[in-house]
Amino acid sequence: MKQLDFTPHGVCARRITVVLDDNDVIQDVSFVGGCDGNHKGIIRLVKGHKASEIADLLSGTTCGFRPTSCPDQLAQALRQATL
Repeated sequence: MKQLDFTPHGVCARRITVVLDDNDVIQDVSFVGGCDGNHKGIIRLVKGHKASEIADLLSGTTCGFRPTSCPDQLAQALRQATL
């Protein structure tokens, strides 16, 4: 298992923590700050999936006028965790 604490930029969340197993399958994700209900939904959807698949799906997602979003920042965290 490996854990990454990621500091997102340009979004309301202040921290994203990702836990991956040895095959880079997402075991847990947590967000500090931001939209609690949206984050709970994202977490339920991504658990048990390969980090690379989820990163590809979420990358480039925007939030309103912002060029990024919590899902996009999660994608960046997942890519960093699998380097």
